[in-house]
Amino acid sequence: MELAFRGRKSYASQNVMAAVDFDLRFTYVLAGWEGTAHDALVLRDALERENGLRVPQGKFYLVDAGYGAKPGFLPPFRGVRYHLNEWGNNPVQNEKELFNLRHSSLRITVERAFGCLKRRFKILDDATPFFPFPTQVDIVVACCIIHNWVIQDGIDEFFIEDNNFSSYNHATTYSGQAHEHIEMVNFRQSIADQMWADHQENNIS
Repeated sequence: MELAFRGRKSYASQNVMAAVDFDLRFTYVLAGWEGTAHDALVLRDALERENGLRVPQGKFYLVDAGYGAKPGFLPPFRGVRYHLNEWGNNPVQNEKELFNLRHSSLRITVERAFGCLKRRFKILDDATPFFPFPTQVDIVVACCIIHNWVIQDGIDEFFIEDNNFSSYNHATTYSGQAHEHIEMVNFRQSIADQMWADHQENNIS
């Protein structure tokens, strides 16, 4: 059981799934899964809970590729440049790259929120926590709640501006191929096609 919490790290870790709004507030947090747990499994648990994660009607969450495309959840294209620090001065080449660039530009909000959370609460980066695991889970949730309360009047010194964030961005690794729903795959492609058409028209004119 202990090995399940080690994941890619040499020390024990837990998988924390969170939803973040564009004001950098945590709107949903599910902590306590093993560090090796696949993102898709954690998401399914969140959706099946009585008071779990709910997707507003007609809306969707931007997610990383580990979740796969499914109703209410829109990931980037796989096998295409994604993280902002991968682009540099190289322009987009096709509709999938353009979609991924804009997807990353929006989803970086999650990275900024987690970065602020860890800088504000150093206990979250403790590789050898003193507390028993149930308490560690409660600490994660409590820190997110306090974070939301602190920033209700605006961001503070713990946040990093968007244009300075590339050095904090990191490549994400995924375990296994996430199942993708054809409806959301087609929806993503239609968005990408429209973005590309608008992009080409604006460049020509």
